Amino acid sequence: MAELNIETARLEALRSYEILDTPPDGSLNKMTQMASDIFNVPIAIVSLVDEDRIWFKSHHGLDVQQIEKGPGLCTSAILNDDVYVVENAKEDPRTLANPLVAGEFGLQFYAAAPLISKDGHRLGTFCIIDKKQRFLSEEQRRVLKGFSDLVIDWMDTRLEARKLVRDTLAIKEQSTT
Repeated sequence: MAELNIETARLEALRSYEILDTPPDGSLNKMTQMASDIFNVPIAIVSLVDEDRIWFKSHHGLDVQQIEKGPGLCTSAILNDDVYVVENAKEDPRTLANPLVAGEFGLQFYAAAPLISKDGHRLGTFCIIDKKQRFLSEEQRRVLKGFSDLVIDWMDTRLEARKLVRDTLAIKEQSTT
């Protein structure tokens, strides 16, 4: 029952950002493009783990907007405090049955830093993906974590701006009545 309450609180926190199903954002798209270049991988994604799907707020190198939550590696990655790495998915017992690995897509490398809100909710990931085996150095892990921190900063700033606009409109409305 406690796990259900944690998941409910996580989903409420995610929804409070009012970011799901919003249009692409240039800043995040620049980040995923930079991550792809820096790590020399074809795919970089900012994912948000919703109730029944993993929605991509930004995605470089992939034309998909979302996937089902079940097979998503991001669902596993948000359970960790640190960077989650699968160097060779074809041999990693955590991923052998994953359709992205076993299926036509052929995912072999996945690394993700969880997007952790200030109140500790794991909302999604900043992840990099390749169809060939890769390894991450400690420095690269720090850089990936840095990208996830930047995304959370962006999300918090966006949320605060939205609250400020609402508060300002409410004050204006009160002063006219």
